[in-house]
Amino acid sequence: MDELTVLDLFCGAGGFSEGFRQQGFTIVYGVDNWKPAIDTFNHNFDLDCKVQNMLDYLYSVEKIETLPDTTVVIGSPPCVSFSNSNRSGKADKSMGLQLIKAFLRIVAVKKHKRDSKLQAWFMENVTKSISHLSPIYTFQDLDLVDWAIASGKAPDDIAIVMKDHSLVVNSANYGSPQARKRAISGDIIRLDRLVIPTATHRNPEDETSSQLPVYKTLRSIRECLPSPNIPQSHKQFADSMYPGLNLSTSLLTDHFYDTGLYASEWKNSKYLKVNHPYMGTMSFPENEDKPSRTITATKIGTSREAIIYRSEYNRHGDGEFRTPTVREAATLMSFPSTYQFLGSEGAKWRLVGNAVCPSVSRNFAATVRAALELPLIAEPIVRRVPKLKGVKNLNTFKEGVFDKPPVRNNGSRFRRHPFKHGNITVTLSNYDITNKEKTGFRWITSVQYGNGDGFPTMNFEDKRFTDFESIIETFPNGKRFIEVINNGFSESIASSPTMQMMYEQQQNIGNYLEPTKLIERLATIIEQYAIKDVFEQRELVIFPNKTVVPQSQIMALYGINKICTVANAPEID
Repeated sequence: MDELTVLDLFCGAGGFSEGFRQQGFTIVYGVDNWKPAIDTFNHNFDLDCKVQNMLDYLYSVEKIETLPDTTVVIGSPPCVSFSNSNRSGKADKSMGLQLIKAFLRIVAVKKHKRDSKLQAWFMENVTKSISHLSPIYTFQDLDLVDWAIASGKAPDDIAIVMKDHSLVVNSANYGSPQARKRAISGDIIRLDRLVIPTATHRNPEDETSSQLPVYKTLRSIRECLPSPNIPQSHKQFADSMYPGLNLSTSLLTDHFYDTGLYASEWKNSKYLKVNHPYMGTMSFPENEDKPSRTITATKIGTSREAIIYRSEYNRHGDGEFRTPTVREAATLMSFPSTYQFLGSEGAKWRLVGNAVCPSVSRNFAATVRAALELPLIAEPIVRRVPKLKGVKNLNTFKEGVFDKPPVRNNGSRFRRHPFKHGNITVTLSNYDITNKEKTGFRWITSVQYGNGDGFPTMNFEDKRFTDFESIIETFPNGKRFIEVINNGFSESIASSPTMQMMYEQQQNIGNYLEPTKLIERLATIIEQYAIKDVFEQRELVIFPNKTVVPQSQIMALYGINKICTVANAPEID
């Protein structure tokens, strides 16, 4: 058979192509509209592709004809609007559908042209994209009527079949140390179907495939990669993803630099992971005995989705926790340690996070080889020595300096609660949660019932905390709790404008605590004095529609309402 060749559309960093190269395919061309992506693609596959907009192929068959005819066409249309991060489902899907259409037009022309060389095509996307695909696409659906007629086909002939040609795969099943679920659509043309690759690894809870090795874990990768804080050396290390690939640490790029986070950053992430208002609890730092969570295209250390490790540097507060290095992220995506990424740190992270895991695409490449009755390549073909010329290496071999703490935007919204007990949260906010409206320089006490977005919310006016004193005094340690709140804690509450300023600057002023610290301090006090008991609401109902409530939540309501009452009180000259 002729040489096995690949055309990669929306090629990005080239992860999809890398998996095919590892199975003996030659990558001949890539299309992307982002320069760091094309630069990275060209660098790793020794090509000279130019930046192009895939939408150009939506309107010009002549432009499609200029693309090389290959054995396989692959592509990853960037459909952010289909992503799980678009939880509301209200994002505009039209651009995503247009990009998919551009891809399918190219596949249709390459598949149905006379003397076609195409043997297979594959399209990768987020899982929710499947529901937006049509069961079939005719030439008319793809605006290829004139081309179809000129090629001896009718406009309503089927050009592409999608029904039963799409599935969701988890990269962990194919040796990637990351639980990354993605949709793969496609067709092996001589079989007229999409072949599901045989899994190479299994979930340890799955007893039916016990002969397979279990998922690779985050710990297995972190233990094999050199520590990011070691001195520069020529010590050899073995790439855990590619047995037999050994590399000097002096040749390992984008790994030996400090990714430590300011305390304000990692604490925000921790709060969202372990104490989110209405979402489940996540590990902080990461649970290393499982595959990593999904690497995202945006590297941030303050979000719920952030991947956070404890730093190798012995630090407390600033720099105590860190995000992965670009090399760690690339390894979790199953890129070989010799694969290079071009651009700034942010660009490299985006290239990695948007990529297709080579371990996944390698297994789909194997299904093509099997369909063509070609032998499987057992040991992946990878570059043995990194190509470093022209690569801006992120390595510094220096510990970071934390002297420029991040600040928030003016008017940033604040919402925090000490804990979730009894399906209730008691919240301090600088906006009205019931209608999302800002309140200027006023702080609000509110209670939320339930754990879902949009759950019932009830606001409490200032000075209500005094109504609860007689109840709290009946609690064990209740009198002591009230004494601590009113003598010590209350002195750390600033005026409303100062509270907002401290929140935006993420720092305390004098004896005043910024609001995140106030909530942390309140939670500590309640933990110290509360017991795990409930209060039965009879004559006095504090939380409507509740028969019993945790005593800790009444304490939380007392403390937060005290904060609002003090902060919102008019200043007297």
